[in-house]
Amino acid sequence: MEEEIQVPVSIPLDSDGFLRRECPTCEQEFKWFNHAAGDDDAEPTSQYFCPLCGVAASLDSWWTPAQLEYGFGSAGGALDQAVRDAFTDAFKGIGGMKFEPNSSLSLNIETPDPLIEPDDMVIVEPPCHPNEPLKVPDSYTERVFCLICGSPFTT
Repeated sequence: MEEEIQVPVSIPLDSDGFLRRECPTCEQEFKWFNHAAGDDDAEPTSQYFCPLCGVAASLDSWWTPAQLEYGFGSAGGALDQAVRDAFTDAFKGIGGMKFEPNSSLSLNIETPDPLIEPDDMVIVEPPCHPNEPLKVPDSYTERVFCLICGSPFTT
């Protein structure tokens, strides 16, 4: 079984359209604005900078543990079906044998509760990329780094 399984998973935004993220380096949470697909205001980039510690990481490095758990749990039904299909395919063409998977065959991946995104944090706008606003914790009073270029600025 070498085919890729894709399961769409919806991660909620807050009421201002921001997506919660976690820095893979400092492990602090912040939010970035979620541009719609094809939005001309979205800055193309190959990496993002943490607005709290300034360290860069690849585009797919910013999931929170809760988002990852939710994503994996949401894929449980599709994974169960893929396993049943793989067993069925493995026994196809074997003379004199017929495999019928038991309906209870399951990886027992629990379906997670839906994520809820609170309206927390304060919006800051980097002067270098004003179309890429961020939300940082309310108590954060230090300098903030631009998500796109990493330039520091004060809030």
